[in-house]
Amino acid sequence: MGITDRLPRSTYYDKHYRQTAALIRARQPYLIRNIFTGLGLTVFTISVYAWTIHAVAQDDFSDIPIPDALPQAAHTPHVGFDRAASEQGLNERKEAAVERAKG
Repeated sequence: MGITDRLPRSTYYDKHYRQTAALIRARQPYLIRNIFTGLGLTVFTISVYAWTIHAVAQDDFSDIPIPDALPQAAHTPHVGFDRAASEQGLNERKEAAVERAKG
């Protein structure tokens, strides 16, 4: 028998973790104030978002030169898995390994 068995259970929630009448009474004075605070924060957030979208939509990028084409990277030869998996590539690797072992 632990200490928690001897102490009375003091909580605002019942054994199914639902609010008790005491918790509802305790929260009642703050209900209207919390609703107005939530609405105020929501309106502020939406207004900042709308203002940002409106401000960005007004930007004019016509004075910025746009290049005709992006510079292409130099073409690199294909040295992928195809050559290593081919018979010729495997033979070259075997020959190189034999030469390293000899020399």
